[in-house]
Amino acid sequence: MEFLDSVPAKAAQKIVWTLSLLEELDSLPSSYFKKLVNTDDIWEVRASWGSDAFRIFCFFAGSSIVVLTNGLVKKTQKTAPKDIARAEAYKRQYLARRKTDE
Repeated sequence: MEFLDSVPAKAAQKIVWTLSLLEELDSLPSSYFKKLVNTDDIWEVRASWGSDAFRIFCFFAGSSIVVLTNGLVKKTQKTAPKDIARAEAYKRQYLARRKTDE
């Protein structure tokens, strides 16, 4: 994921650790994984390192597959609608390709 290459190495390690929790545990507290309201079933993986907060948007494809879409360094309280729209667009593209492959 290009986003991981764009953040400091220690921050990337923390993000990967948080993603591994998602893979290993049945449920995560909302401090790590949260469904975004008023979206097309988009979730965010939440990680922080030092004073920086990181978000990776994702969605479920089936019951056990989580597809990561895009990430950002959170600088404001509210997530920019364009970042959520990007995740929703990636989801639509993914589902369209998957439907074509069937």
